[in-house]
Amino acid sequence: MSRFRRGGKAPDPLSGFRAPKEQEPAVPHGLIKAARKSGQLNLSARGLTDVPVSVWRINVDTPPEAHQNVDFGGSDRWWEQTDLTKLILASNKLQLLSEDISLLPALVVLDIHDNQIVSLPCAIKELTNLQKLNISHNKIKQLPKELQHLQNLKSLLLQHNQLEELPDSIGHLSILEELDVSNNCLRSISSSVGQLTGLVKFNLSSNKLTALPTEIGKMKNLKQLDCTSNLLENVPASVAGMESLEQLYLRQNKLTYLPELPFLTKLKELHVGNNQIQTLGPEHLQNLSSLSVLELRYNKLKVLPEEISLLNGLERLDLSNNDLGRCNGTRTFQKVQLLSRRTTSLPCTLGSLPNLKSLQLEGNPLRGIRRDILNKGTQELLKYLKGRVQVPDVKTQEDENSTATAMTLPSESVVNTHAIVTLKTLEYCEKQASLIPEAVFNATGSSFITTVNFSKNQLTEVPARIVEMKDSVCDVNLGFNKISSISLNLCMLLKLTHIDMRNNVLTSLPSEMEAMTRLQSVILSFNRFKHFPDVLYRIPTLETILISSNQIGSIDPTQLIKMTKLSTLDLQNNDLLQIPPALGNCESLRALHLEGNPFRNPRAAILAKGTVAVLEYLRSRIPT
Repeated sequence: MSRFRRGGKAPDPLSGFRAPKEQEPAVPHGLIKAARKSGQLNLSARGLTDVPVSVWRINVDTPPEAHQNVDFGGSDRWWEQTDLTKLILASNKLQLLSEDISLLPALVVLDIHDNQIVSLPCAIKELTNLQKLNISHNKIKQLPKELQHLQNLKSLLLQHNQLEELPDSIGHLSILEELDVSNNCLRSISSSVGQLTGLVKFNLSSNKLTALPTEIGKMKNLKQLDCTSNLLENVPASVAGMESLEQLYLRQNKLTYLPELPFLTKLKELHVGNNQIQTLGPEHLQNLSSLSVLELRYNKLKVLPEEISLLNGLERLDLSNNDLGRCNGTRTFQKVQLLSRRTTSLPCTLGSLPNLKSLQLEGNPLRGIRRDILNKGTQELLKYLKGRVQVPDVKTQEDENSTATAMTLPSESVVNTHAIVTLKTLEYCEKQASLIPEAVFNATGSSFITTVNFSKNQLTEVPARIVEMKDSVCDVNLGFNKISSISLNLCMLLKLTHIDMRNNVLTSLPSEMEAMTRLQSVILSFNRFKHFPDVLYRIPTLETILISSNQIGSIDPTQLIKMTKLSTLDLQNNDLLQIPPALGNCESLRALHLEGNPFRNPRAAILAKGTVAVLEYLRSRIPT
């Protein structure tokens, strides 16, 4: 019988003489050797399920060539190695990172995107030199608090994970410039993001956000904010204070109106398509002097205001799939008849925009513009509109201004005489005027005027003739202008009880305001105050002070305590680094708003409980 089993394999005659075959290493030794010299190691797309220990210990263990080459004069100078500063582990099958990552403290760039990582190791805190961390396209549900120790981090990419929240500790990344948390499961954003004052790019798109924290307005260096594809119903007013913002994306949300953006003079692109916006007014356009792209597609706009012509830098305007041209209501119909503009449903001033290269109007029920004109493209349409601009001669305009007919609507005449006679109100607002026409003041005659409204214009100073109403006027609204100082003429209105100066460029108030002994409320929000105006402390009749969204750094509680009638104080979105405990002794306060300031105490949880809780907390911290 054969000594070999039937069907069996004959033994290897060289068995026992051949050296055992070594397993092919996952990371070629040549790559490790080169990384010691360059400080960079790229192991992307290698099918790794684990990172070899030799990678973590690349700067710890003595290289194998040290035992083979002892000639100090050789070309292979193995002892002259460089610390690893860049490690790329992208597009592998990694599920975890070893705690041995702490052995690479010199890392500046760590790229582990496109893996299956579910969490980060606590040892990540040892990478104190890290400047860029890319952990996008993984399965991370929660960020470790140790991330806050990466004080040199400038770029943090977290998109396409499963994050449901951002930890408060993220606010400690003080020099972060880029943060991308798009395509996660975020339902809210921590107020601590307001501490990221160096952030330049912030991507929040494709989450489930229903609101943004007011503290986001503290990001004074932010240039790009992307909130596309969320559930936002409104935008906090503090966004208007992000003065460096150049690109704002709010597409595919649930917005019903545009926010007013008075200080975004650097804004170049505004994308608000796929929302439910129904109106676009002058207040939304008047300060966007740098805007080059305005995207409003798939909304419910019926009217485009004439003030669109103020956007001289506009290059692309997308109004496709709105309701432009659909007349709604008797007043609109009458106005169209009176202006003899039944021929077009777009403002003819569109034709005067010098830089407009693309005008998208598809999907609107436009009336009065022939289809063939629309089909010829933007330039032909603009020529058509420009040719229909009506330029009345000066004589005709003067006659219209001086004489109102029975058919003139109150809103179309220069002066609303009905408001003067019946409401005792002098009104000239939303005209974008740099001066108030003399005819407006002349129309008052001997009428007893109690209210003046010159808001939403382009005024740079308080109209001098306002002093003519000093014996009667008690309410003045000069909001949404460009006024830089309050004149003494306004200070002579000694019967004034309410004054609204919001959204101007004020930096101080004159001491002469102290004479306004009847003043009860003052609105100074969205100006440029760096100090709380001292004169307000000396007006004891004040009941309401609204001075949010400025740059105020401190307040004097000893002076506020003396204001025994002060019941409402709004200091939101300023630069208050601390709230003095003595403020708790302001017993008259019924509404105190402090949100959106960089102080640490009181914490957000206490602020959320309301004024009574805040004042009680402050009193508890007064030294005894």
